Amino acid sequence: MTRIDSLILRGTVGVLGAAPGVSEDAEAYDAVGGYRATTAAAELLAGIDAAGLRGRGGAGYLTAAKLRAVRDAGDRPVVVANGEEGEPGSVKDRWLLRARPHLVLDGLLRAAEITGARRGYVYLSDAAAGERVRRALAERPPRLPVEVVETRHAYVAGEESAVVRRINGGPALPTTTPPRPHEEGIDGAPTLVANVETLARVALIAARPEGRRHTARSTLVTLAGGGADPLLAEVPYGCTLRSLARAQGTPEPAGVLMDGLFGGLIGPHFLDLALGPDTLAAAGTALGCGAIRFLAPEECPVSLASAAVAHLAAESARQCGSCVPGTGSIRDDVGSLTTGTAAPGLVSRLHRRATALPGHGACGLLDAAARTAGSLLRAFPHLVRSHLNDPCPACAAPVGPLTVAVPRVAGRPVPHPRSAACPG
Repeated sequence: MTRIDSLILRGTVGVLGAAPGVSEDAEAYDAVGGYRATTAAAELLAGIDAAGLRGRGGAGYLTAAKLRAVRDAGDRPVVVANGEEGEPGSVKDRWLLRARPHLVLDGLLRAAEITGARRGYVYLSDAAAGERVRRALAERPPRLPVEVVETRHAYVAGEESAVVRRINGGPALPTTTPPRPHEEGIDGAPTLVANVETLARVALIAARPEGRRHTARSTLVTLAGGGADPLLAEVPYGCTLRSLARAQGTPEPAGVLMDGLFGGLIGPHFLDLALGPDTLAAAGTALGCGAIRFLAPEECPVSLASAAVAHLAAESARQCGSCVPGTGSIRDDVGSLTTGTAAPGLVSRLHRRATALPGHGACGLLDAAARTAGSLLRAFPHLVRSHLNDPCPACAAPVGPLTVAVPRVAGRPVPHPRSAACPG
């Protein structure tokens, strides 16, 4: 079972809430001030802007800028709470929809007020989350029509153009852009596609504007790997990766796979890097959806990279001419390193692909495969060289599951580990 903990400052209730092990109903949410924000839409937007809130779905765009773009694009916009987690190492969105659906719906209503939207959607692929959201809508009918749309779980299904395409009645596959959804989305209307954690933080800023900076500078992370149990935690920016590894149970990781399968690998010399979008971007990686996988000392980064690109190749939507051969070639090349059967020129070939392929697909899947390969070459060049001709004993061991199980929150409490200190 995935553990849940809050590593944020003592006495502060964040997105996880005061009782993370209990599925929150409308009465409980009302009791903590839900749905009762008195901040006007323009004032709330200014507060979100001042706080510097960024999206938590992966790209990290400034939330205020997305809200303004939809508000200013035309009449009758649409708002979507996106809870389709394609990243196998992330559980935060599904947990939020199962455990705190009213917080997400509250944020969706605030986004509708800011943009002038007349209808909303909750988009997801987790059946248990869908049931819980529908129950929440019945407990407290919203002020605008909100529909739950379920889709098949896939890596690319949560990309914003895939979200729009699925709600419009098509397959959950990305489309080439422009136009972007904020220009022309559901039924041709300007559409805000916002991650459910982003909307939860909008609701918290509306309810407690005095704590808006703290709300914007805290984030949910799914910590996994290293042979320890996964941990869903809420942490402030400024925590080091080392402190998170200790909290999760991997005290001396040999490396880290960042942002699910998109942020690439980094070596152990980055463990004292402070968590935050800007600091991680400067180091050539990303926080993204907050999925962080640690490598135990006995694990091989080459083997993990091989498993990651193999998963991506299997998840390809197979609709871009460059994606299928590109991800397949990267999969085969990195896989050959794990068996000591690499063909001559592999390192230079992988480097060319990692440099040339990003940006040539309709979504980020090809970019993720290329980034993973490129980061392996940068972070662990000595290990790549040692794998060129000889099989690696560590690679013979199976890689742990890339997919993290969602904790059960309804019916019984989730055990809490001892909190770890986190510098804020």
